[in-house]
Amino acid sequence: MYCAIDFGTSNSAIAIPAPFAGPAADATPAMRLVELEPGHTTMPTAVFYFVEGPELDGPPRAFGRAAVAAYVDGLDGRLMRSMKSILGSNLIDQTTDVGGGRGAKYLDVVAGYLRHLKRRAEATAGAIIDRAVLGRPVYFVDDDPVRDAQAQAALEAAARQVGFADVQFQYEPIAAAFDFERSVSTEQVVLVADIGGGTSDFSIVRVGPQHAAKLDRKGDILANHGVHVAGTDFDRRVELAAILPQYGFGAMGPVIAGTPAREVPSSVYFDLATWHLINTVYSPGRVAELRSMRSFYGNTVHHDRLMVVVNERLGHELAARAEAAKIDVAEGGATRIDLSLTEARLHATLTEAEAVQAIDADIDRIVDAARITAAQAGLRPEQIDALYFTGGSTGLRLLASRIAQAFPAAKVVRGDRFASVATGLALHAQRWFAAA
Repeated sequence: MYCAIDFGTSNSAIAIPAPFAGPAADATPAMRLVELEPGHTTMPTAVFYFVEGPELDGPPRAFGRAAVAAYVDGLDGRLMRSMKSILGSNLIDQTTDVGGGRGAKYLDVVAGYLRHLKRRAEATAGAIIDRAVLGRPVYFVDDDPVRDAQAQAALEAAARQVGFADVQFQYEPIAAAFDFERSVSTEQVVLVADIGGGTSDFSIVRVGPQHAAKLDRKGDILANHGVHVAGTDFDRRVELAAILPQYGFGAMGPVIAGTPAREVPSSVYFDLATWHLINTVYSPGRVAELRSMRSFYGNTVHHDRLMVVVNERLGHELAARAEAAKIDVAEGGATRIDLSLTEARLHATLTEAEAVQAIDADIDRIVDAARITAAQAGLRPEQIDALYFTGGSTGLRLLASRIAQAFPAAKVVRGDRFASVATGLALHAQRWFAAA
């Protein structure tokens, strides 16, 4: 048995061969996405470590929506998200506190999540699965081939740790191109824009019925390029622009003895807006340091609010509210962000225009990456036949329209934002392992 895994920054999926019911015993089976949670074939890439509970094959944990629910319900423990962003960093082999006096290596956090996907797939298949195609971004780490290779090696190590003996990789945007290819009847050159939570990846692929049956598609891949800027970066910008000013980000200190006021130190706010760094703010030494900085604030209400966030460990909740606000204004309009968890009646507002201003520089980088991809393929913008959008962040109206403006002759096609890559990886796994 084999499978295909889309291990995403925000959401993940796994596909396996479907039960075969055709007349020929040697025919290649179709692929199907596994129902990971009731009614869902995609699942949040999230793990919640409970402070209390028995250790059964590791610390007590919940995965996916159950992990997010445990966090929202205020259960004692630690929520881990954006785990993919740790790959390629020096954190991957470090041990982190997961509560209850327990520690876990970040690599083991990733492996535990992959094991959960594998077990769900095996329960559905009724068989052990030991071969896998895993998706990967064009670049785990921008402009650093060594760390990029280390990131893939870490993901492969996690996959082998949970029992996959044969591990293959495929670029996520190329997998999305395979999904798009199923709907075309003539040869086309497609630019795939796969913009998820952690990376914005682009591939230019020649697709069509005459190409689909080939196992080796290297000759059809005209260019790959990407940048490590995507949805979680948008969330971070929105939180810094709309939410954290209520807690002192960008605020000024007091005027002392006629000297000009200085901006309060900002490092804590950048850490609070970065998922995998939020827990570093809660260390005893950091808390003591922050507590001693009250005199740095011209308006001490900001410091009081900040200390509520730190003492009650509300950083992940603020980050989640920034993400929700971004989604609320993605198609236009404005939203009210409830911050009463730290102070009665406290709130912030966000309009589409403010969100656009916050992420404009990131969008420019993403659009530039799309243009560079075409240039690397030796193509002018008007030679791109189709734009295929996939990934959760392509739901942002401005982002998709800015990319489309750079390729005005291309037909715009929207895939399943959360399942196109998984479906394409499944097609690749089917061709690769069935031919083996």
